[in-house]
Amino acid sequence: MPSRRLKVLDRLAHLNQQAVEGGGQGRIAKQHQQGKYTARERIDMLLDGDSFVEMDRLVTHRCTDFEMADKKISGDGVVTGYGQLHGRTVFVFAQDFTVFGGSLSGAFAEKICKVMDLAMKVGAPVIGLNDSGGARIQEGVVSLAGYAEIFTRNTLASGVIPQISLILGPCAGGAVYSPAITDFIVMAQNTSYMFITGPDVIKTVTHEEVTQEDLGGALRHASTSGVAHWACDDEKQAIATVRELMTYLPQNNLEKAPIKATQDPVDRRDAKLADVVPDDPSKPYDIKDVIRAIVDDGEMLEVHELYAMNIVVAFARMGGQSVGIVANQPAVLAGCLDIDASLKGGRFVRFCDAFNIPILTLVDVPGFLPGTRQEHGGIIKHGAKLLYAYAEATVPKITLITRKAYGGAYDVMGSKHVRADLNFAWPTAEIAVMGPEGAVNIVYRAELAKAADPAAAARDYVEKYRDTFANPFKAAELGYIDEVLEPQDTRRRVIQGLRMLAGKRDTNPPKKHGNIPL
Repeated sequence: MPSRRLKVLDRLAHLNQQAVEGGGQGRIAKQHQQGKYTARERIDMLLDGDSFVEMDRLVTHRCTDFEMADKKISGDGVVTGYGQLHGRTVFVFAQDFTVFGGSLSGAFAEKICKVMDLAMKVGAPVIGLNDSGGARIQEGVVSLAGYAEIFTRNTLASGVIPQISLILGPCAGGAVYSPAITDFIVMAQNTSYMFITGPDVIKTVTHEEVTQEDLGGALRHASTSGVAHWACDDEKQAIATVRELMTYLPQNNLEKAPIKATQDPVDRRDAKLADVVPDDPSKPYDIKDVIRAIVDDGEMLEVHELYAMNIVVAFARMGGQSVGIVANQPAVLAGCLDIDASLKGGRFVRFCDAFNIPILTLVDVPGFLPGTRQEHGGIIKHGAKLLYAYAEATVPKITLITRKAYGGAYDVMGSKHVRADLNFAWPTAEIAVMGPEGAVNIVYRAELAKAADPAAAARDYVEKYRDTFANPFKAAELGYIDEVLEPQDTRRRVIQGLRMLAGKRDTNPPKKHGNIPL
């Protein structure tokens, strides 16, 4: 007769094996055939080797309806725990599609909530790997309640610990709202999708025919809706992107991002910067060339690369320190601010401010994009979000005007008047209420009406206006610009500024929270 101890150990081994196998070898093989990895394989790719500590491996659901009492698998379709990522603690949960299609039960939700609660207590990031068919229908309202418990924790953790969502399979219905509240969403092309209602429901209700990929695939969300921050080629690239992203982020809102040593000299001067801005003020250039020329080793991690490309937001390092960069992109829509760019920039600024990441703003903006589509779409409200984000931010803020800074867009883009700490300009900077042609038609309207040759007179007035405003010196006289820099000195001056501002202390008035225009 085997001893009781041996029986218990055998039972434990059986339950552990069942949890590891999930839905069984057949379903694991099907997952692989679809170009997808299993929950445990994904965790192994994400975390440092052999660092994962699993929690709640033996949890099972408690549903007895629909013969579910006879269908229990240890772990219940989600793998949860903690481990190391670049030597720092992170908490993870990975939904296992091989078990009940990764559908969420009450017990499943409780497992996720437990690691989120622990992450808040210890001040560590949470990374969710989503691959789920949605709510477990057999559990009814219990499943819905589980989602709401997760949503609440996402909300309370927002701005306290970084939250990152990997979408590596289906994510539909109410399940999409947890990733939507998190800070960053990374999707894998061809195998992941997100939507509230699927193609079949849409066809029934609106008679529209659309594929899952076109409705809610990675590229659609990364370029059109802006829901996803990255659309990666496959799961491996998606997980590698998260590992790279984490190198720029602190553990929580009370810490600063880790410093990464660099051999790139602080006082490096790049001769290309002297000529990067064209002499013709209407000619575009790529602001990413400027960014790469001034950051450490020319490296940056661009966020939302395919969405609202008239503004660039990215993480980079300067002097080893993590910085968030917000830059108008003259190569797209002349760098105008529109609704999408305002949303993209505003959210990024707020993230950086929440997690103590200094903000470097590069300005070349002719104004807000005109048109009925923008006005009727609420550019006033949405543009105010970007303004609000900059004015609210208390982290070190450094702004450089490379060329145009016209109208209200000058104010919004990290001006001295929204509490930027250091404001620089290149000699090519133009700071004015509006562009020369528009200004001349207003200021010299009477003179142009009397001129024998209105076109020639307009050209003369435009030249006069450019001489007055197509330079940074008036703003410098008023103290709105702290220094007019030679472009080659930009890297050195910005890093000096960041080091000076390292101990910055600034607070906002006490309040429950502001009322940002939503």
